[in-house]
Amino acid sequence: MKKRTVVIGFVGTKLDSGKGSARWEKWRPSVALAQHDEILIDRFELLHDASARSLIEQVTADISSVSPETAVVPRQVNLRDAWDFEEVYAALFDFARDYPFDPEREDYWIHITTGTHVVQICMFLLTEARFFPGRLVQTSPPRRHGPGEAGTYALIDLDLSRYDQLAQRFSREQVEGVAFLKSGIATRNARFNTMIDEIERVAIKSKAPILLMGPTGAGKSFLARRVYELKKARHQIDGKFIELNCATVRGETAASTLFGHVKGAFTGAGADRPGLLKSAHRGLLFLDEIGELGLDEQAMLLSAIEERRFLPMGGDTEVRSEFQLIAGTNRDLSEEVMEGRFREDLYARINLWTYVLPGLRERSEDIEPNLDYLLAQFSEENAQMVRLNREARNCFMQFATSHEALWTGNFRDLLASVTRMATLADSGNITEAIVRGEIRRLQGLWLRLGRQAAGAGVQLADVMGAEAAAGLDSFDAVQLAHVIGVCRQSKSLSDAGRKLFSVSRTAKAKPNDADRLKKYLARFALDWDAVCADGH
Repeated sequence: MKKRTVVIGFVGTKLDSGKGSARWEKWRPSVALAQHDEILIDRFELLHDASARSLIEQVTADISSVSPETAVVPRQVNLRDAWDFEEVYAALFDFARDYPFDPEREDYWIHITTGTHVVQICMFLLTEARFFPGRLVQTSPPRRHGPGEAGTYALIDLDLSRYDQLAQRFSREQVEGVAFLKSGIATRNARFNTMIDEIERVAIKSKAPILLMGPTGAGKSFLARRVYELKKARHQIDGKFIELNCATVRGETAASTLFGHVKGAFTGAGADRPGLLKSAHRGLLFLDEIGELGLDEQAMLLSAIEERRFLPMGGDTEVRSEFQLIAGTNRDLSEEVMEGRFREDLYARINLWTYVLPGLRERSEDIEPNLDYLLAQFSEENAQMVRLNREARNCFMQFATSHEALWTGNFRDLLASVTRMATLADSGNITEAIVRGEIRRLQGLWLRLGRQAAGAGVQLADVMGAEAAAGLDSFDAVQLAHVIGVCRQSKSLSDAGRKLFSVSRTAKAKPNDADRLKKYLARFALDWDAVCADGH
C-alpha cells in the first residue's frame, strides 16, 4: 500500500504573503510546494501563530485551488517570540509529542524554507532526533521567475555520520534518553551508567531483540518498560507494552497465552483467544524468565520472531504480528543450551544485544540515591513528606552498604524496607529506632532465606567422599551442606565467616570469623579449598 505524503511546515508571514491577483506573480514556498505535478501532497499541516490568521485563510484557499487533492489543516502554535530558541523548541517539541504520527502509513516531509531561522533550526533538530519521524524538504524559487512557476524542491535524509561536528549538538537528547531509562534516579555506579548509555543507543537505532540478564529484583521489567516508553516517545512504535512472566505458564497454557487459540482447540477452549504476540503488534513484548518456556514454545517463538507470523493453537490461518522482543532471565542461558533445556537457535537469535543488570550489592553506591528516590515517591503518593533524620540515615546507610546486607531481593527488598519505615514514621520522621527495627527484620528475613537456599545442590559425597558423608547424622549433614553452600557464595573465608556468624559475632569484642569457620570445617577433615573446589 502506497503511503500518504504529509507536509508539516510554518506559513511564511513574508514569503507566503500577497494580495489580489498579483500574489500569483510571486513565488510563495508553501503554495509552490503543492504545485509540482510529480508529487501529490495528501495533507498539509500548516503551522501558524495567532497573528497569521488572515494569511492562513488565503494560503489555505490557494493551496486548495492548485491542488484540490491536498487537505490543508491549519495548526495554531502559540509563540510570543519566534526568535526565542527556548520558546520555539519547547512549542515544537510539545507539538511533536502530541501529534498522532503514523509512520507505517504516512511519509512526513518537514518544510524548513519558511519561518524564522530559529524555527527552521528547531525543525531540523527535532527531525534529526526523530521527534518528527520524517525527512526535511527545502524549496527554492525558479531561476527565471514567471507566473505560476513552482521552483524546485529537495528532500534531505539526515545522516549524522556525515556531520561529526553537528552530531555533537544532539548529545543532550541522548543524555535525556539515558536519564529517562534510569527514571531520573542519580546513578553513581560506572558499570551501570555505561550499560544504560549503550541500551539507549540500541533502543533508538535497533529493532532487534534485547536480552536482559540478572537476579530477581534487579529491575529487568522496569527497564523493559522504560525502553518501550522511550521508543514510543520517538514515534518508533505505537503498539502496546505486553509483559509475561514465563514461569507462570506451562504446556498448553503457555502456547495459548503466547500464540492464542481458536475455539475448540483443546478442552476448555470455549472461544477464540488472540494471544499476547498478536496483542503486541507494532509494540513491545517483554518475556521475563524466558528460560522457563518449554522447548516446543521456544521453537514457535523463534519462528514468530523471524517470520513475523504464526499459527494460533488449532488454527490454520496465520496471524501476522510485528513486535520488538525484550527477554529477561535470571539463568545463564548458555548453560541452559548446553544442558539441552534451551534451544541454541533461539538463544542465538535473542543474544545480539545482551546486558547483565547488576544486583543491589554490586551497586552499593546507588543505595543512597535510590533511598531518596523511594522516600520522595512514597511522600508524593501519600501526600506527606517523609524524611530520615541524620542519625537514622547514617545508621541505615552503614548497614545497607555493609557485608551484612545481602539484598537477596535486590531493589524489591529496598522498596519494601523503605515502605515499612515510612509507614511507621510519626509525623513523617523516620527515627534511628525505626531503622534499627527494620535492620533486625531484614537480617531475620535474609537468615531464613539463606538457610533454605545455601545448602541446596551441595552433594556432600562429592566433597568428603561417599563413606564419610554416609557416616554423618542428619543434623550434621544439613548443617554442613548449608555451611559449604555459604562458602561457595562468598569471596573469602572471612567473608563466609561473617555471614555464618552474623548474630553471635556482635557479642564478641574481637570476633575472629575466619578462625571459627576454619575450625568448624576441620572437624570434618575439610578446608576452604576443598569445600569450594566444586563451587568455583
